[in-house]
Amino acid sequence: MPRVSLSTAFVKSVACPEGQKKIEYFDTAQTGFLLEVRCSGGKTYYQRYSDIRGRERQFKIGPANMLSLAAARRKGKAVVAEVLTGTDPQDRRAELRTVPTLAEFVRDRYLPHIKSYKRSWTTDETVLRVHVLPVLGATFVDVLRADQIMTIVQGMQKKGYASGTTNRVVIVLRHLFNLARKWRVPGVAENPTAGIALAPDVTRERFLSLEEMQRLIASIEQDENRVAAQAIMLLLLTGARRNEITQARWDYVDWEKRKLLVPLSKSGKPRTIALNNAALRLLRRMRTEIDGCYIVPSGVTGAPPPSLFFPWKRIRDRAGLPDLRLHDLRHSFASFLVNRGISLYVVQELLGHGHARYTQRYAHLLPDTLHEAAESVGEIVVSATQEAAQPFVYGNSPAPSVGAQ
Repeated sequence: MPRVSLSTAFVKSVACPEGQKKIEYFDTAQTGFLLEVRCSGGKTYYQRYSDIRGRERQFKIGPANMLSLAAARRKGKAVVAEVLTGTDPQDRRAELRTVPTLAEFVRDRYLPHIKSYKRSWTTDETVLRVHVLPVLGATFVDVLRADQIMTIVQGMQKKGYASGTTNRVVIVLRHLFNLARKWRVPGVAENPTAGIALAPDVTRERFLSLEEMQRLIASIEQDENRVAAQAIMLLLLTGARRNEITQARWDYVDWEKRKLLVPLSKSGKPRTIALNNAALRLLRRMRTEIDGCYIVPSGVTGAPPPSLFFPWKRIRDRAGLPDLRLHDLRHSFASFLVNRGISLYVVQELLGHGHARYTQRYAHLLPDTLHEAAESVGEIVVSATQEAAQPFVYGNSPAPSVGAQ
């Protein structure tokens, strides 16, 4: 291990002795700093040091044809300084090599985990695949910043996405990084979403008027994708959630009891959808036209379609209802019931709401109905009061005398 006073001229001119694979020249001016010269002509700077346990270790600084001698010496001193403060740069370098990119973490850790317990894991997968990974997938998780996430959110806002959708991006990433911290994923010390505030969630209530419903039905009848059009008509007739119709199988239909089974609803429990005469007629017609086990099969795969977005957009635009969402058909179903004087309890059962507070949003639709219901109770009480004011008489028998045994 020859020791020399390393200089720029020496580094440039030195060569590996003939017959040797490599040789190391230690610097006399800086302890542990050395230049490795190989028979291939390659030259690399290293810094040797003793770690906290007294083991001798060697840190690779970089190639001599890329780094100046002065820069290599500064890096060597920085390495020794890190060791003196209790941080081993070799361990840090090894840790950095294990830091995953966001796409790798999603694929290898996050999705397998949420699939094991979260029924709505496909929502997370879609949010990440469509909005996040195309932009941040190649970014290592230890350097992902809040401003990068906000750039995605702001871009979605400019495209007109609702606050619920943009908030979902933040919520999914917040959960993802909380898990990364819990699992001690290398490099993840903080959650980059911690300082990002969610946008106010705007509760949107859009109900079809009778005239709008007529236009929509006319557009449904005209659409070339008959399977999708009939599925949308079923949503209007039943007030069901999209997946409750698109995922339905023919063996879920109870023709005699006029019900459609939903084995696993949004509440996590099975429920049934009441089928009116119009829905039953439509289903019978569909049964003669559609092969396979699913009520709404994809024309390509035969499996349930992942979305009805494109046929729905075509149908609503043709009807002149560009702001109407597919879920608004469910709101409209509820509004039709309430406007007919149907009780909120019955509406709750028909919609499959797990809690009355979700149905309560429709209470304002028909205040007259509520007042009429309250008035009817008032009439009953008044009538009972008037009856109470009349003399009390026992059937056809004379009133008993005082003192009768």
